[in-house]
Amino acid sequence: MSADPTDTPTPTRGRRGGGREARRAGRAARAAAAHTPYLTRTLRPYEVLSEEGLELIEHNADTILEEVGIEFRDHPEALRLLADAGADVDGSRVRFPRGMCRRIVSENAPAIYTQHARNTARSVQIGGDATVFVPNYGSPFVTDLDRGRRYATLEDFQNLVKLAYLAPSLHHSGGTVCEPVDVPVNKRHLDMVYAHLRYSDKPFMGSVTAGERAADSVELARIAFGGDLQDRTVMTSLINASSPLVWDASMLDAAQVYAEHNQASIITPFILAGAMAPVTAAGVAAQTLAEALAGMTFVQLVRPGAPVVFGSFASSMSMQTGAPTFGTPEPALVLYTVAALARRLGVPFRSGGSLTASKAPDAQAAYESANTLMPTVLGGVNFVLHAAGWLEGGLALSFEKFVMDADQLGMMEVFVKGVDLSENGQALDAIRETGPGQHFLGTAHTLANFESAFYRSNVADNASFEQWEEEGSLTAAQRANKLWKQQLAEYEPPPIDDAIDEELCAYIDQRKSEMPDGIG
Repeated sequence: MSADPTDTPTPTRGRRGGGREARRAGRAARAAAAHTPYLTRTLRPYEVLSEEGLELIEHNADTILEEVGIEFRDHPEALRLLADAGADVDGSRVRFPRGMCRRIVSENAPAIYTQHARNTARSVQIGGDATVFVPNYGSPFVTDLDRGRRYATLEDFQNLVKLAYLAPSLHHSGGTVCEPVDVPVNKRHLDMVYAHLRYSDKPFMGSVTAGERAADSVELARIAFGGDLQDRTVMTSLINASSPLVWDASMLDAAQVYAEHNQASIITPFILAGAMAPVTAAGVAAQTLAEALAGMTFVQLVRPGAPVVFGSFASSMSMQTGAPTFGTPEPALVLYTVAALARRLGVPFRSGGSLTASKAPDAQAAYESANTLMPTVLGGVNFVLHAAGWLEGGLALSFEKFVMDADQLGMMEVFVKGVDLSENGQALDAIRETGPGQHFLGTAHTLANFESAFYRSNVADNASFEQWEEEGSLTAAQRANKLWKQQLAEYEPPPIDDAIDEELCAYIDQRKSEMPDGIG
């Protein structure tokens, strides 16, 4: 971890600072008590294309599938299943009759499913009008204000699972929140899955880097859920295409394992526009749909009805340097378009997050993340990966940004509820009571609503300049630094049966003893 979480937060000067800290802590406690397992949107998804435009994208995706095809590499079982279903298999290249993939997916894949959590009160709905916020994924580095940028460790991973567990606005524990590089590659999945099961009771993601690691994830989940999954979906795991137009054996193996056990897969083309797809939004959307349809078709052929999520990760790039860029208009247009395509297909959709290319939790990080998060919410994304902590184009996770992003996610919870048109929301009695030229501060309506009327941030500072200066002139990142250390110092793990914990540890010890340390 970046700093000792038991350190006492830097004291503020003056008596007023302590009161403000106590009020912040009280608000955090109330927010935790009011935890909702996922967001239910009342706002209609924003549309950027007409029905005719979406039909054109779908037609183009079918043309790609029919004429160009998709590579399914080094996976004879996938080729056999696809050929038996009517696809044209030529070596590893698979071409699909027009409409074949859409028919198989739409007739079999569920539009909505429940991902069960170890704590049933935290189970989430994936699909429909639900939005689930999920932490960062896959960063090899972590950074904080105390120790700077460094390779992530298992301790960092465990602390981030704890912070996600404590954050009311994060509905999911995530998966590879960061890469614990101090553990051998072929064994670290065991420690990561255990951390999700031991230090949190929210839903989580399994390992996907090899079929046997997916199988280990299923077995650990089986133990944690009492010895029998009973066909329940308890993991939603990320399966990435090797864009352009390739599915490789490791991802297919993991998807097959999860499908066979009725666990969900997020079938996601991972696209850097201009390098792994055309530079245009319509081209990216058509290729994304084609790749995702092919992957979801494979899953449904393994087990009809296995949950799948249509995933899209598309970023723009600097045409001067080739570096990925975030928070720009073009990926937002792709997100809105592909979200609509997923709704038309009838499956849940994953995209978005709080993405930035910035190297620090600064102004660039804030506006790029906001420019990604708002389309995510307005577009109706169901499963929001990278919702907290993402920095440096995904290479690093910032502890401070993790806290700052989680605060913004709490704002989205208020936003998606829309306008309250109840009698209280209309507030006519308050207007009658106050009349012209008076203020509303002392009205009964204001007094009844003042605690919940507006979202109150635990990170932002809204005090006067003099009070802010008196309390140390802290930036948002410095305030977030204090918060994450305070949260870890106060963390208490969720309960777990001792016998289950012992069985989990015994399984992990056995699996680690069966293989030498490996780097692949």
